[in-house]
Amino acid sequence: MSERFTLDLDGYLKRLGYSAPPPATLETLRELQLRHTAEFPFETLATLLRTPVHVDPHTVQEKLLRQGRGGYCYELNQLFLLLLQALGFDARALTGRVLLGGPEDARPARTHMLILVTLEGVRYIVDVGFGGMVPTAPLLLDSEAQQQTPHEPYRLSLAGGTYTLRALVLDSWRVMYVFDLQEVAEIDYTVGSWYVSTHPDSPFLGQLRVARTGRGLRKTLNAGSFAVHRMGQPSERVELPDAAAVLDVLRNEFAIRLPDHPQLHSSIERLLAETAGKSSA
Repeated sequence: MSERFTLDLDGYLKRLGYSAPPPATLETLRELQLRHTAEFPFETLATLLRTPVHVDPHTVQEKLLRQGRGGYCYELNQLFLLLLQALGFDARALTGRVLLGGPEDARPARTHMLILVTLEGVRYIVDVGFGGMVPTAPLLLDSEAQQQTPHEPYRLSLAGGTYTLRALVLDSWRVMYVFDLQEVAEIDYTVGSWYVSTHPDSPFLGQLRVARTGRGLRKTLNAGSFAVHRMGQPSERVELPDAAAVLDVLRNEFAIRLPDHPQLHSSIERLLAETAGKSSA
């Protein structure tokens, strides 16, 4: 790390509803993960606007704790990792390949960051940055059993040194991503984030994807399609008519403080027009 970084531990914990540092226990880990996914939204406003996404700790802390923004995995999980380490957890970063929506035998780039936590010799996967399907509880790494969370059930499987994460969605086990336990360096965050935010093949480039959890529900926004998914109930979906409606949802449903960018409104209008064109094609 080129500059000395100091985590604003008190400010971070206050955002999560703590007046003092909690102990490094499994109960704390569960509660932190649940609260974090509800407090800090996953959002890709930067990639919609095609602005740089810097993932050094200083910039990430400023964006999430001071600017009222969310971010994607390299931002959300990196800051959460620093929080866990500051609280005394044995935690380190991992990287994975996202397969959601694609074939299970694909091997795309490593564009996802997650966290490995070891508590009393037991290993857990922790993730607060996987968009609309983010797990809301730690998952036992060394178990292939179904694992319940406050939202959907998940399960992990291991083959040839590679772990696969699946979630039970509409009675079907859907693959989320694959990962292994190789060591990760800070440069891996930079390279992965650079790909996600700038590469022409990135599914986030020029797109708007937002997600936030709540007790028993998930909220998602994909371009102009806003949905509320309540556990065990049919999803409620609304197609937003224009950029003003999208901006209103970002403020009021996701509690995002919108960036002061001259192209924000027009970028959303362009995206809505592109989405409408694809739907009618």
